[in-house]
Amino acid sequence: MAKQVIKVPDLGGADQVDVIEISVAVGDTVAEEDALIVVEGDKASMDVPAPFAGKILSLSVSEGDKVSEGDVIGEIETDVAGDSAEEPAEEKAEAPAQEAAPAPAAEKSAPASAPAGEEAEQDIVVPDLGGADAVDVIEITVSAGDEVGEGDSLIVVEGDKASMDVPSPAAGTIVSIAVKEGDKVSTGDVIGVMKTVSGGGAPAPAAAESKPEPAPTAAPVPAAAASQEPPAAPQKDHHLERDHTVSAEVYAGPAVRKLARELGVTLNKVKPTGPRNRVTKDDLHAYIKEQVKKAESGAVGVGGGLGIAKMPEIDFSQFGPVKTEPMSKIHKLTAANMARNWLNVPHVTQFDDADITELEEFRKSMKADAEKHGVKLTPVPFLLKAVAAALRAEPSFNVSLHNDGEHIVRKDYVHVGMAVDTPKGLMVPVIRDVDKKGLYELAEEATAMAIAARDGKLKPRDMQGACFTISSLGAIGGTGFTPIVNSPEVGILGVSKLSVQPVWNGKEFMPRQMLPLALSYDHRAVNGGDAGRFMTYLVGVLSDVRRLLL
Repeated sequence: MAKQVIKVPDLGGADQVDVIEISVAVGDTVAEEDALIVVEGDKASMDVPAPFAGKILSLSVSEGDKVSEGDVIGEIETDVAGDSAEEPAEEKAEAPAQEAAPAPAAEKSAPASAPAGEEAEQDIVVPDLGGADAVDVIEITVSAGDEVGEGDSLIVVEGDKASMDVPSPAAGTIVSIAVKEGDKVSTGDVIGVMKTVSGGGAPAPAAAESKPEPAPTAAPVPAAAASQEPPAAPQKDHHLERDHTVSAEVYAGPAVRKLARELGVTLNKVKPTGPRNRVTKDDLHAYIKEQVKKAESGAVGVGGGLGIAKMPEIDFSQFGPVKTEPMSKIHKLTAANMARNWLNVPHVTQFDDADITELEEFRKSMKADAEKHGVKLTPVPFLLKAVAAALRAEPSFNVSLHNDGEHIVRKDYVHVGMAVDTPKGLMVPVIRDVDKKGLYELAEEATAMAIAARDGKLKPRDMQGACFTISSLGAIGGTGFTPIVNSPEVGILGVSKLSVQPVWNGKEFMPRQMLPLALSYDHRAVNGGDAGRFMTYLVGVLSDVRRLLL
């Protein structure tokens, strides 16, 4: 048998490629051309094959290492003759061994062995970590009193690129373990104590039996080296995929597994895209992005989200002809925002009717004057002006909750949003500084904003910064509805269709023009008393616009 060095073959011009998989372990028997490791360059991955059939003696690379053509990746024991630094020494030793008498050799070997059955305690030290330093102890696989065999795993450590087992240097009993999970260790650190029992067949004396008496100094050197190599080999047997904390059945490297543990991701839920269905960091990041996206928009109408079970999928075509068409971007954003606001904001809605008989008489009387100013005087500017006055009179509505959940933001400006129904979906342009503008100016700006919304010409700034929102269905109909608060605002006013109703004035029923109002508010920021005062003031102002002058 001969020991052969395994080198990286021609990589087709590639250099410094990544080792992405170790396909064998020390002690494995392989056939010629069997894959030993898998490397990956910028454009492709390839197997590094076994140059000969034989037994793997050692591996000198880890997953995550970089190799180039000609680099040594391990050693193999094979029947094929080849270049080896140790083979000539073995041949020289075999020749005189044939001439030497076995009896003297046996006599020489006897003193080398300790008396059979003698117990001794020895420190367990961390072997060579291949250049890594201060690696994390991620698992303790034995405890005091356990019986272990030579090469059995004692602890598992993990560095930046790979994880590996620290093997038992000999068979025996664990006396104590001096490290715990989370500790950091380096090469040569003592991790425990074990008790071993010396037998009569130690590797060194066995090798010495084949060595001649005439050359006691030359032959024992390679023999001792040979006897020391097997314990060193398991140090390179990194068991790169070992991890009992995150989806051990998934093919992923230690760095990916470490990241998965930090992010709290179960790897078997991640779709692999790497070579041989290997989970990569990009796959992990893609999964996280997908989950974040689902969390933000997954509660749209029929989706899941926020711990709510997803609605069942239904094949509507079984009931009749159907047509499936995509939602517009605005529709999807609106749906996501409404779902988020409805789930996060504790809503309360208060209803009242405002008698706007005098307001309507005044508005109609001002039509001609409004036309001279080039505007159309609708009920909208009156609603805007009344809401602005109510926000100043009852500032508990002109606030927002800070996202830290511990502060409230009070605003010294009055910007009011105005919901507009457009062909692309619901849009809410914002009229700024409503409390500082007159009715004609508000009428002109509200009309311009509504036209821009329907034409799709609103800019993002035009829909930001509102303190409160008005959603009016007056032109469409309905006797009332419960509007959803548009967070971070804490209130919204729903306006329904004006109707003429008989109202008792103390002497008789009189026909009055009554406007149904619905005030929804965030009960975290606004209490019932605040809402009652806000609505009372608003109804009073709409009933008598002269109050706006007070």
